[in-house]
Amino acid sequence: MENFMSSTASSSEVQKDFGAYHDKALNEPVRVTKHGQETVYIVSAKTFHEMKQAQRDAIASGDLSESELALIEAAEVPPPHRYSLDT
Repeated sequence: MENFMSSTASSSEVQKDFGAYHDKALNEPVRVTKHGQETVYIVSAKTFHEMKQAQRDAIASGDLSESELALIEAAEVPPPHRYSLDT
């Protein structure tokens, strides 16, 4: 799956000009906010299907060995690569 930057639009902006945001979402996800809070993303069908396939391909934690689980628990994400829901 390709790594895209997303653009942001309020739900009222999307409602006013859905066609433009639809077209933009064909090339990059569109992050939609309502009252300043992230609520949904608009993504292309291709991106959606890639995400669903990645979800199906993911390994369940129950299928991992004890040593694999220990490696995951010991891992640390470098600060510049840490994910945050804070925006």
